[in-house]
Amino acid sequence: MVAGSIVAADLGAQTPDGFATVTELGFGRAHHPTAHAEQVALALRGAGLTTALGAVLTVSTVTGSAERAAELTGRHPDAVAEAMEGFGVAEAAAGFGVPVLELRAVSNAVGPRDRAAWRIGEAFATLERIFTALPYQALLPYEAPLPYQAPLPDRAVLSRDPLDLGEATS
Repeated sequence: MVAGSIVAADLGAQTPDGFATVTELGFGRAHHPTAHAEQVALALRGAGLTTALGAVLTVSTVTGSAERAAELTGRHPDAVAEAMEGFGVAEAAAGFGVPVLELRAVSNAVGPRDRAAWRIGEAFATLERIFTALPYQALLPYEAPLPYQAPLPDRAVLSRDPLDLGEATS
C-alpha cells in the first residue's frame, strides 16, 4: 500500500449529525498529503508488486468489527489501509517541513479479528521486496551513494552536553 494521503480517521467528535473531524471542529488538521506517492506506486508496480494507492487511515483503536470497517469506508471511500502510526509521523514531518510518505504491507484485513488469517511473515517479505524496488534516487533531494549512510556527527557535537544550548544572546 502506498499512502496517497494520511488521514487521522477517528480524531474528532461524534455529533448528532455524525462524525466531525478536528478540522471541522476548528482544532487542527486531520489530513496530510504525501510526497512521491504516484511515482513510488508506479515503481512498485513496475517491479511486479501489487500496489494499491489511496488514503491510509490512522486510527487510535484497531478496527475489529464489520460495522466499524463500514463506517470508516463510508467516511473515507479512498482508503486502502488502516494503521496507528502514520498521522503522528506526518505531523512531525510537517512541523519540520519534511515530505512524508507512508508505505504499508498488509498482514490482516480490517474488520473482525481472525488471528488464523493473519499473514505477518508474508507482510514482512513484501516489505523487503518494496524496499528493494523503491526509486531511491528520485526520492532523495541530493546525491547520495546507495545504500545511504548518514555521516557521523562531529566529535565536538558528540562530547557537548545535550542541555547546553550555547550562549544566550540578547
